[in-house]
Amino acid sequence: MVTLATVNNRIKKGQKMQFAVTAHDFTDAQAIDRRLAVREQHFVGIKKMIENGTFLSGGGILDDAGKMIGSCAHVQFNSRAEVEHWIANDPYTTAKVWDKVVVVAVKLVPM
Repeated sequence: MVTLATVNNRIKKGQKMQFAVTAHDFTDAQAIDRRLAVREQHFVGIKKMIENGTFLSGGGILDDAGKMIGSCAHVQFNSRAEVEHWIANDPYTTAKVWDKVVVVAVKLVPM
């Protein structure tokens, strides 16, 4: 369990915090069209995050029929505020693809 004390200690030591992000798409009929319209813009940002070490893993969330209904990611930032800034400015947010986004602090197993 990541406690406030653990988070504060990481900040003091300059260690980045890790987060699991789950984003569920809007469910209206046009949601998939909005997703596809900004998908390349979204991936440009993700590629930059991969290069700078912020994006650790992630991908689409699929329903049982294989339809894309959301996204999940493991990311690392200096603070929760930085995660929220990334989410707020991601094309999937600004284009009204992501509806509900949940962010939780995690400690990932080193690979």
